[in-house]
Amino acid sequence: MTTTLTIPDLETVAELAAQLRVDSIRSSTSAGSGHPTSSMSAADLLAVLMGRHLRYDWDRPDDPRNDHLVFSKGHASPLVYSVFRAVGVISENELLTGYRRFGQRLQGHPTPVLPWVDVATGSLGQGLPDAVGIALAGKYLDKLPYRVWALCGDSELAEGSIWEALDKASHYELSNLVALFDINRLGQRGETDLGWDTAAYARRAEAFGARVLVIDGHDIAAIDEALTNAEDGAANGSRSQPTVIIAKTIKGKGFIEIEDRPDWHGKPLPEDMAERAITELGGPRELTVRGPLPEGGPERGAEGGAEHDGGDSPRRGTARQAELPRYELGAKIATRKAYGEALAALGAADSAVVALDAEVSNSTYANQFAKEFPDRYFEMFIAEQQLIAAATGLSVRGYKPFASTFAAFFTRAHDFIRMGAVSQANLRLSGSHAGLEIGADGPSQMALEDLAMMRAVHGSTVLYPSDATSAAALVERMAETSGISYLRTTRGAYPVLYGAGEDFAVGGSKTLRDGSDVTLVGAGVTVHACLEAADRLAEEGIRARVIDCYSVKPIDGAALRAASSATGGRFVVAEDHHPEGGLGSAVAESLLEGGRTAIQLEHLAVRGMPGSGTGEELMAWAGIDAEAIAEAARHIVATR
Repeated sequence: MTTTLTIPDLETVAELAAQLRVDSIRSSTSAGSGHPTSSMSAADLLAVLMGRHLRYDWDRPDDPRNDHLVFSKGHASPLVYSVFRAVGVISENELLTGYRRFGQRLQGHPTPVLPWVDVATGSLGQGLPDAVGIALAGKYLDKLPYRVWALCGDSELAEGSIWEALDKASHYELSNLVALFDINRLGQRGETDLGWDTAAYARRAEAFGARVLVIDGHDIAAIDEALTNAEDGAANGSRSQPTVIIAKTIKGKGFIEIEDRPDWHGKPLPEDMAERAITELGGPRELTVRGPLPEGGPERGAEGGAEHDGGDSPRRGTARQAELPRYELGAKIATRKAYGEALAALGAADSAVVALDAEVSNSTYANQFAKEFPDRYFEMFIAEQQLIAAATGLSVRGYKPFASTFAAFFTRAHDFIRMGAVSQANLRLSGSHAGLEIGADGPSQMALEDLAMMRAVHGSTVLYPSDATSAAALVERMAETSGISYLRTTRGAYPVLYGAGEDFAVGGSKTLRDGSDVTLVGAGVTVHACLEAADRLAEEGIRARVIDCYSVKPIDGAALRAASSATGGRFVVAEDHHPEGGLGSAVAESLLEGGRTAIQLEHLAVRGMPGSGTGEELMAWAGIDAEAIAEAARHIVATR
């Protein structure tokens, strides 16, 4: 018999917890893989949360007033999917035949393929940082009373990103954020660094500004009291801190044969053990528990907060055409400055645009946006992982986040960017001070790997403008682009090459010189070097075609194939980047994929370890300046 309840009593919650444990075992055993013991330790926490505290309309996952639940310990996916079965949004058959199977949506770690999942998790230490971004949206932008709950495992508490998240949650007084720490003592290979020392965890969380509640994670009444305490403080405004509930639990709780055993992480129970475990837990159950609904949805006549249309984000009005900055031809303007000015123009035209920076906004020029729209700007300080995570969380709520820092420092957050793609997040990233062109700061500040890193991200768009006009236009294109987009900007000021109103489509390029002897391909700073080289070559009777590949991914294959035909397959590609994975790789791959195999290609890139110097000195040292490009062109033309 199936029983459907809205707000269950604590006795029923205990039965629900047993059902979640049983279903976690059944699903992982049927799949032959999974993490049942990690799911079993948190079953009581989730049963109380979903049954009595998570305000969520399961039939309307896009209701903007829904609470948000983020499984930072994404390997506990058997528990996630058992919860979904318990609320009636997936069937028992899907749970038992669809988990971890090819082509099915119940993947090994949860992803937004499921409408009840906000962000992909499983790379540990990322769920709580993402939850901070959602909570920022709730408090400062949506201005809605939803809470954000994040379930964290104790192994991931060794990740610095968890503490970055708590630090920023405290800084922004996110009382709408509740982190549940499942302290089950055991990680993958044995005991965690603190084991069951809940007092040590409490001291750490308090040091980062959180209010801490320490409980027995298997005491249903204690869990209920703690969750009530957490949500009441947020609702009545009596506190301005995030809450961390530290729950001491037992891994494999409910089946004595595996409880607190260090050799059962990530292992499904064999069928005979699964049968014994299910019997010990009282057998399968058919409870359906929906829990409370969100406060006053649109159909309930709610008042206050942002105006909503019942969709997945607040109604912000229709974005109008941005009035982009205009630049005089030949004027020397840094593309990073154009980024900031264009971002501010976008902010004026579209209230969904928000900006974040990592304490370098006076260098990235994101401070232009911060000055004009302080209510839509979030400072993440020197915490690049949290920078990307917060942007991901804001994207969950339908905003258009632009996140900026020095290009070199995005490498620190690469896993967050990678997981942003898995989360189907729409992130716009701007990396300034790219390449050795920056000069005297030296190699620690020089992004020479970023193009390769960003090109490798699934579905990414990689843009590298050469002047202020193209930079501003590409910022506008990024606002319209889905997925992860990256704009690489330059520290130095270079002449404006394009007039106002010039179109810069994603996937396009610009041919700045026509010629039949050789094609010079650059992006960003090397476009200017290619133009100078073309002028020198023209004096020698060598006619060089110059292509500005401002869109590195997708690259303009048609323009490259046309250039190959026009110049006999002779190319010089120059880039302020290491040779692996950047512009040269993109050009060569495009030509080969387009059937152009009879090519001669000289690839000029930064092949040594740079030091300090002027930008001009360093580009000459690396062999990517105008003279080096001209010399490579002379050589390739002479050998035709």
